[in-house]
Amino acid sequence: MVIATNLGFPRMGAKRELKRLVENFWAGKIDENALLSGAKKHREEHWSLQKNAGLDHIPSNDFSFYDQVVDHSYAFGVIPARYKNLKPGLETYFAMCRGLQKSGVDVEACEMKKWFDTNYHYIVPEFDSNQQFNLNATKITTEYNEAKAVGIQTRPVILGPVSYLLLGKPARGSPQEFEPIQLLSKLLPLYEEILCKLAEAGATWIQIDEPCLIRDLPPTLKNEYTSAYNVLTKVSPKLKILIATYFERIGTNIDFIIDTPINAIHIDLVRSPGQLEPILKRLPSTVSLSLGLINGRNIWTANLDDALAEAQKAVTALGSERVFIAPSCSLLHTPHSVQNEKKMDSEMLGWLSFAVEKIHELVIISKALNCGVDSVQAELDVNRKSIQSRRTSSRIHDPIVQEKMKSLTPDMFKRKTPFRERQQKQKQKLGLPLFPTTTVGSFPQTKEVRSIRAKLKKGDVTLAQYDDFMNKEIEKCIRFQEGIDMDVLVHGEFERNDMVEFFGENLQGYVHSENGWVQSYGSRCTKPPIIFGDVSRPKPMTVEVIKYAQSLTKKLVKGMLTGPVTMLQWSFVRDDQPRKDTTYQLALAILQEVQDLEAAGISVIQIDEPAIREGLPIRKEDWNEYLQWAVDAFLLSSCGVDCSTQIHTHMCYSDFNDIIEAIQRLDADVITIENSRSDLKLLNAFEKREYTNEIGPGLYDIHSPRVPSTEELKTRLKEILKYIPKNLLWVNPDCGLKTRGWKEVEAALKNLTDVAKEFRAAEAGC
Repeated sequence: MVIATNLGFPRMGAKRELKRLVENFWAGKIDENALLSGAKKHREEHWSLQKNAGLDHIPSNDFSFYDQVVDHSYAFGVIPARYKNLKPGLETYFAMCRGLQKSGVDVEACEMKKWFDTNYHYIVPEFDSNQQFNLNATKITTEYNEAKAVGIQTRPVILGPVSYLLLGKPARGSPQEFEPIQLLSKLLPLYEEILCKLAEAGATWIQIDEPCLIRDLPPTLKNEYTSAYNVLTKVSPKLKILIATYFERIGTNIDFIIDTPINAIHIDLVRSPGQLEPILKRLPSTVSLSLGLINGRNIWTANLDDALAEAQKAVTALGSERVFIAPSCSLLHTPHSVQNEKKMDSEMLGWLSFAVEKIHELVIISKALNCGVDSVQAELDVNRKSIQSRRTSSRIHDPIVQEKMKSLTPDMFKRKTPFRERQQKQKQKLGLPLFPTTTVGSFPQTKEVRSIRAKLKKGDVTLAQYDDFMNKEIEKCIRFQEGIDMDVLVHGEFERNDMVEFFGENLQGYVHSENGWVQSYGSRCTKPPIIFGDVSRPKPMTVEVIKYAQSLTKKLVKGMLTGPVTMLQWSFVRDDQPRKDTTYQLALAILQEVQDLEAAGISVIQIDEPAIREGLPIRKEDWNEYLQWAVDAFLLSSCGVDCSTQIHTHMCYSDFNDIIEAIQRLDADVITIENSRSDLKLLNAFEKREYTNEIGPGLYDIHSPRVPSTEELKTRLKEILKYIPKNLLWVNPDCGLKTRGWKEVEAALKNLTDVAKEFRAAEAGC
């Protein structure tokens, strides 16, 4: 029998119930017991949903209050020393994620990074060279037993020991030669203990995620993988181990594990369909194969005929007993269910498949293989109609956009003058001081802002009332920034629900869900818009709002836009044409907006590209092609302006060493970057490669509610000046302020501008 499986289920719930539960706990509206009991109910609902759908293997321990990596750090006692005096349990756990500032306690959060090439974030483990591990496996075993208590046998999911260590970093002050992988022999006994506890509880399968197996790894790591799984596969004869890889091809890294006595391996056949046949040839007769056939990162209905054809190859080669049917990766990266979409037209709904629908697709495939195609003929007929409808729809292609794509010329991809010439003209025009201050864009989206947006959608307020409210919020934001003497102001983005969704709502070729939420980090969710067809801009999107903000002040106000690569990466993207083509269409639309802002007298325009590093292919051999078109798309969106117009961009949570040449080729006049959680290590790339344009390394972490003191900011700015020349340095937070409260924003930005003025005065006195 072919087995229908899942690697992980979205945590937030159909209507973001977990988000509200956790945020109510943070706000003190519910106690710990209410949080834990609510989470237990939430998990049970999701397990039952998957069982009732017909899955054979259902994951447990895929739930988290924040993210699965920090869960492992807490379980293994990998808790940095700065948290040791906090109350054990949720206080320490959430302090690692968010920082903590109360009653004389002031600790920063751990570093946060993107999870491979997704928009999901994880908390980076910090390992000491003399790290002492202490196991607390309660969460893992409790969640398995919870499911068992309601009659559901689950397959617990844990992050593998090698990937866990590779995803971490040496703690500050560690010896230069120390690498976390050196701790493997000390860590493995804790993994053995976890597996023993699960086997004793009755688990028969365990899923061990080793996502790093799809990276470019040195051959020396073969010893670590081999030794780890030679140990773990001998823990219990009752427990079978599936190693899960996803997001890319495993390639020759299969050599690291193929000779260990594992029981199954999962491969991503959506991102890398060509790896099936080579792996079928290498697979030992004792190892089963989990086929990642359903896209766990996009929302289009799967072509079940194609998926069945791929699955049949594996069944023919291995036999049905050794084949699992699965999504390409955890369904964490997809929304909950299409059933919650009440306003989308029926044709579009027929093209979509969210997590619940993907589970049904998995079950259809496995049933077809086990019971014959006739047993699911009705379902296959519906699927074929959906695929054909999307393939032939007149909504997909726009002849005008296609003609614009054909008319692109090389001059459209480069600024008219070199940076040094532009810099001088911008200094003359803009009159900015040394250490100019700004923010990355958004200001707090308060309850009142969200409420009036909801009322407008329901028709409870008129558009005139809504605009009046937003204008007052914009004026309040401008006056605050003037009051603290910020140099380049922003309008606050109160009218925007999300930096990608807002623009998607104003572009042709997009459609929008009501409840298509996915987790980004912690309780933060985004609702990616859906690119289904050719993209164009029917009318200006931001010009009137920015003009209004500029009319309120004599200071400079930035025009705020989202860049084409980020629009691509943070949307659910059509899969019927190359991503490059879709990105160029987005770039042409944004270029129109940039030129209209410039014509309206806006001299500083920010085109955010926080996702450009995120989109970098995981395998280095694929980098050049991506970086060429990704950078070209930004250039296409930004180069059609006068040299005196200052172009900014923003990037966050990136290993800039990987792409520093590409960042230089963006040729933005000013780049702001995340820097505060990374111990300034990101700045090494800019120093070593002699980055020539202006840069604003984030001075403090906006993802934490704590307010940095002026002394802390001064210390950080002094350190930054070791890497960045003062004539190129901007002073700013490390990201937008949308998720923060006004009280903490006011205090933090006041400290920031005070520090900039102090440094400015010191330079003037020299």
